[in-house]
Amino acid sequence: MEANSVFCSSNSSKPHFIFGFNHSSSSQFLTPLPTKLLIDSKSLSSPRTSLRTSALTVEKPLEKPSGPRESLPKIDKSGRFCSPRSARELALLIAYAACLEGSDPVRLFERRMNARREPGYEFDKDSLLKYNHMSFGGPPVATETVEEADELLRHIEKESAIEAEVLSAPPKLVYGKLILRFTRKLLVAVVDKWDTHVLVIDKVAPPNWKLEPAGRILELCILHLAMSEIAVLGTRHQIVINEAVDLAKRFCDGAAPRIINGCLRTFLKDLHGTSTTQASEEKQEVVS
Repeated sequence: MEANSVFCSSNSSKPHFIFGFNHSSSSQFLTPLPTKLLIDSKSLSSPRTSLRTSALTVEKPLEKPSGPRESLPKIDKSGRFCSPRSARELALLIAYAACLEGSDPVRLFERRMNARREPGYEFDKDSLLKYNHMSFGGPPVATETVEEADELLRHIEKESAIEAEVLSAPPKLVYGKLILRFTRKLLVAVVDKWDTHVLVIDKVAPPNWKLEPAGRILELCILHLAMSEIAVLGTRHQIVINEAVDLAKRFCDGAAPRIINGCLRTFLKDLHGTSTTQASEEKQEVVS
């Protein structure tokens, strides 16, 4: 990943960067600005360790979110995460961090795996049971009173603290062996196909993403992960696209889930078209 000139904008609640979109390689990234916590009598927003922001407005009755979807058991017999979702989430975390510091995702993953624990460090495994992989963002939540807003803010802060503890813990304490192997496979696939997929993303991504790609690091990392899993690991595209959309719902803002869904479906059509053309050419060579 070669470095380009990087500039940072400070007027955003979401990490925002501006740099040239390089076709031959990816760009080096800068550490994101911290999200500010704003509290006043009318509105308040809370930073999320998952890089999302939740806002509350004291105007309308509280809108209750829909119930969580059923998911596979997330804890194995050793008390660690065992679902493929957790592997994709960890891979996204590593890929994002690697982009920010301009390092190799696989090497960064291995550094995290081999990092020494601080003296006296203890990880509360009960936090794994409280961690919610299916906690999605959404529009601002309206509340009727300041008390309701304060209660909801406390809930968000508690959820954020759990996420911070889990995502910053040594991976070997959080994820099962099979999940860590799958995570590494994903990252190896991303590195292997990075330059190729940069060109693909340049074709399928919307113009505003290409104009300011540093403001869309998470979204672009999700695309890289999904495209690499389909192209290299051969996971069924229906599964990969659904997982990518869920990651976008969880970690990104606005229309990102819908855009990522469209980008991946366009990528899939082009991939199938290329495969068909290659097969046809090979068949003609054999016949001739």
